Amino acid sequence: MKDLLIQIVKALVDEPDQVRVNEIESTQTVVLELRVAKSDMGKIIGKQGKTAHAIRTLLNAASGGTGKRYVLEIVE
Repeated sequence: MKDLLIQIVKALVDEPDQVRVNEIESTQTVVLELRVAKSDMGKIIGKQGKTAHAIRTLLNAASGGTGKRYVLEIVE
């Protein structure tokens, strides 16, 4: 799932080498902390948060059979 998130985000940003994802796993939930360059922050969030919401939707769809809940946190 981490690799999927990295691939999606790198396609959206201007500085793909600045993309970092930290995975924090518990029994039923996995938190993915996303860090990008400050100049790319707006591209990840999108207008009214639509891009971030779309990424979260893709993560939820991809995690279908795993039995875990994936949470995306965009960290500055």
